[in-house]
Amino acid sequence: MRAVPSATWRTLDERMISKPLPQGLDALWDAGVGVATRLVPQQKRYLQKAEKVLALEKQFSAMGNGKLQQAIGQLRETFRRGRDTEEELHRAFAAIREVATRQIGERPFPVQVAGAPALSSGCVAEMATGEGKTLTATLPATIAGWRGRGCHVITVNDYLAKRDAEWMEGVYGFCGLKVAHIEGDMPPAQRQEAYAADVTYCTNKEVTADFLRDRLVLGRCGGLSAALLERLAGGQKPVLDRLVQRGLDYAIVDEADSVLIDEAVTPLIISGPAPNVEQTEAFQQAAEATARLEPNSDYRINAKYREIELTDSGRRRLAELTEGWGGLWRATRRCEELAVRALTAKELYQRGQQYVVEQDKVIIVDDFTGRLMHDRQWRDGLHQAVEAKERVEVTPPKETYARLSFQRFFRMYRRLAGMTGTAQEAAAEFWQIYHLRVVVIPTNRPCIRRKPPDVVFTTAAAKWNRIVTEIEAVHATGRPILIGTRSVRNSEHVSGLLRARGLECQVLNAVHHQEEAMIVAGAGQAGRITVATNMAGRGTDVKLGPGVADLGGLFVLATERNESGRIDRQLFGRCARQGDPGTAQAITSLEDEFVSRHAKGLVAYLKKHHGQTEEDIAGRGTRAASRLAHLRAERLALRRRRAVMRADHWLDEHLSFAGRE
Repeated sequence: MRAVPSATWRTLDERMISKPLPQGLDALWDAGVGVATRLVPQQKRYLQKAEKVLALEKQFSAMGNGKLQQAIGQLRETFRRGRDTEEELHRAFAAIREVATRQIGERPFPVQVAGAPALSSGCVAEMATGEGKTLTATLPATIAGWRGRGCHVITVNDYLAKRDAEWMEGVYGFCGLKVAHIEGDMPPAQRQEAYAADVTYCTNKEVTADFLRDRLVLGRCGGLSAALLERLAGGQKPVLDRLVQRGLDYAIVDEADSVLIDEAVTPLIISGPAPNVEQTEAFQQAAEATARLEPNSDYRINAKYREIELTDSGRRRLAELTEGWGGLWRATRRCEELAVRALTAKELYQRGQQYVVEQDKVIIVDDFTGRLMHDRQWRDGLHQAVEAKERVEVTPPKETYARLSFQRFFRMYRRLAGMTGTAQEAAAEFWQIYHLRVVVIPTNRPCIRRKPPDVVFTTAAAKWNRIVTEIEAVHATGRPILIGTRSVRNSEHVSGLLRARGLECQVLNAVHHQEEAMIVAGAGQAGRITVATNMAGRGTDVKLGPGVADLGGLFVLATERNESGRIDRQLFGRCARQGDPGTAQAITSLEDEFVSRHAKGLVAYLKKHHGQTEEDIAGRGTRAASRLAHLRAERLALRRRRAVMRADHWLDEHLSFAGRE
């Protein structure tokens, strides 16, 4: 019989309902506390802690392996009993640092050591790209493993989870800990074993899905109390033995801004088939009917909020087109819902941007990474509406068994920490949603990145011409170039333009994670041109090839601004890592989807003012348009995340699947 710690029961039961966001005066007070915490200097405090750890270096480096292992054993016992002090924590970090040096040949830099206590104290550590976040995480993860309640290190894909677990296995093993990782195709027995390890590397999607499956298992037997009674009664296979997780005690989230902010509103849904022939046919009929409606006269498009609204004329026209169809079309409200969904698919979801079609299947493209999401579907019939538009087989809608947003899930951990290259811009939200402080850790070597002013054109055509010309000029010098785009369509477009000029390039848009990492890792080789959607390959360093530093380093070219300034900064952070040289340049236009959507009025004025010139129009007006678009986009995204949080609490209160107690 597998032992289940009491922490599991607390996590699965009492912590299932986490505190709602404060309202009214409480929200004002909480926001004030957050501002106060950001005003208190944090960086100096953690650098001073790192100095205390470094002062113990000689004490442990002088030990032989046997004596070091003995010292590690004593520290492990101290933390297991919960009798540790700050001095003991410093000793532990110093010891683990020495272990890393001996086992994997990498001694954490002082700035990496400074990141360790920040993570241990529940902060988001902002560490620039290439500064060694993976190694930094092993220090607090080892401490958490010693405490005996398990530690989850959250990565952005299965490949990185496996790579990091195997890479750091020597460190954890020397420290007396077992490390494991979770992959998408693992059977329940292996997952249970992996979660029972002291340190478990996994993705946000896998850990959340396993939590939901465990909740469904408990719900079937009537809740946790019934499961405990069943176990005491000695049933054939007690429910508790079918749970794969042992609790949510401590998590270190890599790329925290992506997981906790950008993907936070994405609900993870466990569903099953619910065939409905009539409904499937209705999606196809809706696509046919709405193809005959006219924009502006029959319906209005709100691009900013991504909404479609039928006009009175459109409602009358729709009634005429669907007259006599019967079935779902008899109900006026249902008829209009189907039409709006079909129009949304037609006008707001474009092939090569939000999705691709492969082997007659619609596959979603992740907005933030550009990766294909084979196992994901849009909900509320939108996926079926897109399939009907593309004239591929319409898959039956599914019945939802359980759903949970990532931001709701991560708030359930007893302790939470994160690390990323870009966190400052979201400091207020990290505090508001998760009560996490942001600590900026300085780089190990000064950053010497060159960043020329943005180049802005009135039209997209002029922009693409300048981009190709710029790439030709830089490529002639032998420097490697990394080109960032926001969509699969644009990555294919720019690669086509380059090949037409005789320039070979590698296109990175939604391939397998391992291939993706290999392509990104090689993007720093001399003469290499790499086109990548958004932040594809995030978590993989771009190392410069021989002689590239003398040429000026990696040249990063952004072809559009992103909806969050953090994503722009992540892209630019690909170059000039660890003191290397590098250049980051943005070449954009007023016709780019992001700025024209969120700063429509100002963009219209600038277009009228500058006319059809093909010259660079960058200036105060274009900078204002970019800032305004970023402000509006981030404000809109924050409203959506708050709405999801409120919806989660409403579902917990009124439609909980936690079972009866």
